Amino acid sequence: TFELGEMCAAIACCSLLRGASGAGGQQAAARAAQVNNSSSTCLVKPFLYSRTFHRSPQQYHRHHYGHGHSHGWLRLNYNYNYTHPRAFLLRPARQGARRNKTTTTTTTTPRTTAPSRHRVSRQQGTRTAATSAEATGAATGATAAGGGVGASSASASSSSRAQRLVGYWLLGSCGMVVGSVVLGGVTRLTESGLSMTQWNLIKGMRPPRSQAEWESEFERYKQFPEYKYLNQDMSLSEFKSIFYMEYAHRMWGRLVGLSILLPPVAFWACGWLTRPLKIRVCLYAGLVVSQGLLGWYMVKSGLEEKKDVPRVSQYRLATHLSLALVLYSSMLYTGLGLLLPAQNQPISSRLKTLRHLTHGSVAMVFFTALSGAFVAGLDAGLVYNSFPKMAGQWIPDDLFTLKPRVKNVFENPTTTQFDHRILGTSTLALIAGTWALARGVALSPRARLALNCFAGMAFVQVGLGISTLLWYVPTPLAASHQSGSVALLSLGLWLMQELKKKVVL
Repeated sequence: TFELGEMCAAIACCSLLRGASGAGGQQAAARAAQVNNSSSTCLVKPFLYSRTFHRSPQQYHRHHYGHGHSHGWLRLNYNYNYTHPRAFLLRPARQGARRNKTTTTTTTTPRTTAPSRHRVSRQQGTRTAATSAEATGAATGATAAGGGVGASSASASSSSRAQRLVGYWLLGSCGMVVGSVVLGGVTRLTESGLSMTQWNLIKGMRPPRSQAEWESEFERYKQFPEYKYLNQDMSLSEFKSIFYMEYAHRMWGRLVGLSILLPPVAFWACGWLTRPLKIRVCLYAGLVVSQGLLGWYMVKSGLEEKKDVPRVSQYRLATHLSLALVLYSSMLYTGLGLLLPAQNQPISSRLKTLRHLTHGSVAMVFFTALSGAFVAGLDAGLVYNSFPKMAGQWIPDDLFTLKPRVKNVFENPTTTQFDHRILGTSTLALIAGTWALARGVALSPRARLALNCFAGMAFVQVGLGISTLLWYVPTPLAASHQSGSVALLSLGLWLMQELKKKVVL
């Protein structure tokens, strides 16, 4: 009886399909094919409720099956996978609340007749295939996800390692630049910069070795103004000491150039440099080449015949020092940004003001060091060796003796020293005010440490400057004062980097 009922339902479906004509018949056939391919257990297929009928689905159901009656195998199960826009009309009212569930639950009444063996085997095979496909897909997805996570973690680790290596290179190069600045200061203080009268990039790397070579080099030195006007009683041994000082400075400069030019080539080839780093590396290369050329241009100014005391041009000396400080500051700031991990920095209304004051303090430190180059170039530290007054006066009488007056700022030793004093004390006052303002700002521990070191070094630097002036510029104190300016600038850059790294809490 069960198999006969199925056969009758199929014959009725075919008859209805043949009777349908035009677009309605084609749509009914398409819906019948879609429903027959679904996994529903409905015995009378839903295409019977097609819009090709004049009766509504509810009228058809009441006409054939009555109200709420169950006719054994004719009981309908509407929980099939049918996607017709009006498929909800095929569900009884008591099952409408469950139509939006993601998982479809099949509800059937107990049958008096056992299902066909072919149907059971077919359903079991379908479930087994679906289960195996799901398991295979899950395993494949898990493998792909695991591989993706592993690849991303390995890439992040490699990028972090490359970042650290570039940061260490930058800090190492900064140390080389500091060494060059210190050696250059000592060379200027010992008046050794004009001992080497020739400049050759390759041949100049070999110093004199034999006695004949030393005598030839000394005779060449005697032809220039420094020997004629200042060092006429100099012996060969004294010449060797100043020659070796200038030679060490030049060789160190070549090492600085190699340390800045060669490693970035390898970093670039390995893909360790980002686009901003590539731009900065090219800038560093240009600065270090300019430094070498400007160094010889500066020395050449002291070898020319002048009416004044033979010395290098203070303008070229200040430019040479400023380029070195710009190169050092840029490399140090970038290296600290690559190596120091960001710390939580609470945001407050006074933090922005603190940043501005820090930037202004670092700028003041830079310009004060630049004015020190003019003081060194004009030997202005040997005039008015008293503090705080200058020969008992707050403002000396010979402050503006040159015409036009603007020349006094760069060429008058008295004005140059006066400017350096004003810049030094103003820088100290600004740093002290920055430190006082920061007491009311919540800072990270590392930012607080940088601020305290910055303020403490400012007082040390002013003390070194005053001592150098009062003791008539001894070489150890003067070299310490010059090195202190680089240390103060470094601490200011560190503080700038720490205040830049902020996280809103």
